Amino acid sequence: MATVNKAKWSDLLAPLSIRKTCLNLAISRIKLLQNRRDVQLKQMRKEITQFLQTGQEAIARIRVEHVIREENIWAAYEILEMFCEFVLARVPILESQRECPPELREAVASIIFAAPRCSDLPDLLQVKNLFTAKYGKEFVSAVSELRPDTSVNRTIIEKLTVSAPSPEVKLKLLKEIAQEYNVNWDSSETEAELNKKHDDLLDGSKPTSAGALVSPTAIQSTSNGKQSAPPPTPNAEPSTCGVQSSRLNSNKPLSNSKGGASNKSISEGSAREPPKDIGVQPSDILEKARAAIASAERASAAARAAAQLVNTNFASLKLEESRS
Repeated sequence: MATVNKAKWSDLLAPLSIRKTCLNLAISRIKLLQNRRDVQLKQMRKEITQFLQTGQEAIARIRVEHVIREENIWAAYEILEMFCEFVLARVPILESQRECPPELREAVASIIFAAPRCSDLPDLLQVKNLFTAKYGKEFVSAVSELRPDTSVNRTIIEKLTVSAPSPEVKLKLLKEIAQEYNVNWDSSETEAELNKKHDDLLDGSKPTSAGALVSPTAIQSTSNGKQSAPPPTPNAEPSTCGVQSSRLNSNKPLSNSKGGASNKSISEGSAREPPKDIGVQPSDILEKARAAIASAERASAAARAAAQLVNTNFASLKLEESRS
């Protein structure tokens, strides 16, 4: 009986010791990363100072975003370290209650929310898994999705959310770095560049010329409701190529009036070029497109007639040869 009670007591103490071990490891790793990040931030600030002194403000504006990101992570880790120490001191209370205590809810929820967003803190993932086994997947999902009443620390959310810093924040940090290292820096150029509103090429609000507004998709419907294609280009005309191939196969000139008409229509179709006037109206372009399409259809019909004529002449020659 004593051995059974001893076994049950050890089973109850196992999660307690595991949680304490994971929390201690997380606190130690956070302190180590904080010291390393301090050195990196000092080095990055010195590099930005050198860029400002040499007039390379464009590079300094880019590097300062990385400094802001590292400082945000540093601030988030400082809060996480405090929460881990707070939970570590109250692990027996967590073990004695099935639900998360109200005074520990913010610390537990913040650790769960930050665990997958801190890749260099694998110990936090272990703590999150322990909280998942303790309070269930629904509780962890609500915290991860930031549902109402999840009590995640607002500073943790802001510092660990990846977003571009505002121009005011970047300019303020650049001035602080220049003042810290006693750099005589004129910030007027950087202020003008950061406050400059760049045109968004995707919203289509920028005015363009009338010719640029007309696209091939605008010429899709005619008056009778049929779809039409853009006017053919002189470089690629299948009807002309068909007539040339038929001439090569026949080895005889086409003396028929239909052949002459086809040559004339083909020359007219090939002589047409797309309108070069940028300021023309869409209705004029539509009329010219219709005329070009009709010309192309006439040229195609003439080419088919020429091909049929060649086939008839070739058949008559064969018939005469067979009779002779």
